[in-house]
Amino acid sequence: MNKPTLGLKPLPTSDRAESVMSALAGYIARSRLKPGEKLPAERELMESLAVGRSTVREVIRQLQALGIVESRRGSGTYLLRSVSADTIHVPLSINTTHLRDALLQTLDVRRGLEVEASALAALRHTAKDLKVIERKLEEMEAVHHEKGTAGREDLAFHLAIYDATHNPLFTQLLEQMREAFESFWDKPFDRADFARRSFPFHRELFDAIAARDDEGARDKTLAILLIVEEDIKEMSQ
Repeated sequence: MNKPTLGLKPLPTSDRAESVMSALAGYIARSRLKPGEKLPAERELMESLAVGRSTVREVIRQLQALGIVESRRGSGTYLLRSVSADTIHVPLSINTTHLRDALLQTLDVRRGLEVEASALAALRHTAKDLKVIERKLEEMEAVHHEKGTAGREDLAFHLAIYDATHNPLFTQLLEQMREAFESFWDKPFDRADFARRSFPFHRELFDAIAARDDEGARDKTLAILLIVEEDIKEMSQ
């Protein structure tokens, strides 16, 4: 079997997704790939960087959300705009020294983003968008009923709502804050009952979006975020 020839080196085990992001951005710059040209296949990237398929796909998804690449079914991934390791985005991070305050600060931003995104999704969604949102909701509900919490699936549900706005800036901004948002489900807020009271509102939010009720979608999003805020304050006392 031939060795990989992309000029990429295996990565350390920590921070795999971030490392793949930087390595791939550097490869794009060194190779002088132009918009419209095809990126290496998943298997080539996996072998060159010594990472799993899920890590490669996570990075491709992030690059798609940032408008840098486009994946075409049955064809591959194509560059949409030039990027380098120096210009690739760096996800926001939380200062764990003051974790409670930092998490509450992210909620301030989430309110501004998600409330408006939910309203726009209600007004702009297509039939295809609605099917995706509903599928993500059902996945979230299944995991919630099994485990009592569904943090990652909850994020996927909201990502689908962002996509339904048909404004890529919403998804890009959420990707910028992805790691900060995910900290809601990492220690010390990894209790099974964290934000559990918000669970029914997700189905109600979907119903409002499906009914093109933008005010209802705003209200349900605010209700969800209020419960998250209350639980963060309670668990950090």
